[in-house]
Amino acid sequence: MKPFKFKQFEIQQSADVFRVGTDGVLLGALANADFAGNVLEIGTGTGLVSLMLAQRNLKANFLGIDINEEAVNLTKINFENSPFASRLKNIFQDFKTFETEEKFDCIVSNPPYFEESGSDKDKIARQTVELSFQQLISKSSQLLSANGIFSVIIPFEIGESFIEITRENQLFLNRKINIYGIENSKIKRLILEFSLNEKTLDESDFIIEKSPRKYSDQYLELTKEFHVFKE
Repeated sequence: MKPFKFKQFEIQQSADVFRVGTDGVLLGALANADFAGNVLEIGTGTGLVSLMLAQRNLKANFLGIDINEEAVNLTKINFENSPFASRLKNIFQDFKTFETEEKFDCIVSNPPYFEESGSDKDKIARQTVELSFQQLISKSSQLLSANGIFSVIIPFEIGESFIEITRENQLFLNRKINIYGIENSKIKRLILEFSLNEKTLDESDFIIEKSPRKYSDQYLELTKEFHVFKE
């Protein structure tokens, strides 16, 4: 499978690991990690989100974890070949049994969100088989620093149930970005950010395409430091 080339780094890909996609790009470009000194990514896949955040934040250190050994190996390659290698680390680890005394200023995840279907395709990366939302949220809340932010991208349809679980774990919704696939269509994804502190909700809209296969000015502006767009 061909590597995916960005302006400052390259992503090696594999048929056995969930590939570079718009969800990851959006989370990497929009997650509020500019202030962070240390960042945890849960489910690194190819390492895309951490690499984008490392490009945006030149001081932060990153730890990525994934339960898929093939993903961990790919992430290792992509981290080591990037200009940010000295600040990036990844481990083969089940988040449910992950133990550390460290607290993180930013925790990011593009989590699994389909119920188990019986299909092996993208089973770990895209189904709530290995890690439930309850497990993801509960442990993340324990690992956040006092002013830390927990950022996720999820389908719109499961937004309310996800937010309800965060409330049960004493996390407050601070930021909500409604992602539209195409202008004037229904909301497709949500980027949600939570913290241990209650704040006024910052809500905004984001449009990926103004028409089929035609990126919006908003998307082009957001990703101009990352994507290599063909003329």
